[in-house]
Amino acid sequence: MDSKNLIEQLSKPLDIKDVDFRIQSINKGGYATILAYKDARVDMNRLDAVCGTNWQDKYELIDNQLFCSIGIKIGDDWVWRQDVGEESFTEKTKGRASDAFKRAGFRWGIGRELYDYPLIQIKLIENTSNPKYGEYYIEGDKVKQGYGLKLREWNWEAEFGKDGLELKAFDEKGTLRFDFPNGKQTTQTSYPETQKPQPKAKSETPKELPWLNVMDKNKNLTKDWLNVVKKINNGSIPNIDFIKKYYRLSEATEIKVNELFNYQTT
Repeated sequence: MDSKNLIEQLSKPLDIKDVDFRIQSINKGGYATILAYKDARVDMNRLDAVCGTNWQDKYELIDNQLFCSIGIKIGDDWVWRQDVGEESFTEKTKGRASDAFKRAGFRWGIGRELYDYPLIQIKLIENTSNPKYGEYYIEGDKVKQGYGLKLREWNWEAEFGKDGLELKAFDEKGTLRFDFPNGKQTTQTSYPETQKPQPKAKSETPKELPWLNVMDKNKNLTKDWLNVVKKINNGSIPNIDFIKKYYRLSEATEIKVNELFNYQTT
């Protein structure tokens, strides 16, 4: 198999059954933001199906950061693509290795279409008589997931056509809860604003947004990154799209930002 066909096979959209969904955050209005993600086993299965035994992975520490490299034999040569992993709060060592592997899989195109998924925001249902058994409830200043939210039992449908992605979600009772693009949902990782941008004067030159860099040339955390982390932690930044109004994000930085938001609800 040549490199072009190999990439095409690896980059085919994942079966929706291989995509997992989890709550990222719930606001006080009862709207839940849901993340779509892949498990490391999905990458392994795709590599096995496309490459057979002609792939391998290896790990190495670089500046105390764990990197995973996935190598695929193309012709007589091994081609490698690499990325770094982040620790999880539950299993630090295993989580970092799994994260690095999944990110290296993204480098080969596995599940890369997840970046094109829409912003999944769903209005949850309250239980006024027994709040904890609703899909969400408010306790003090915190919004919490209720026992009534059974996201793992929801059925998701996805189809990639000429006009892009169609994504639907049905809850455990079969009720349609999310319908993109037929519903009123906005887009996720790209441009979520529902308002059309105002036309600019002909003489106005659009300004290019700066890149949000995690580390500087000396491999120290940048002031911009530390400021973003601080504001995410204190709730000043509600979502990744707010950041994109002020910065451009690389693929790796976008993954780190999404993980920060995800950690706020775990």
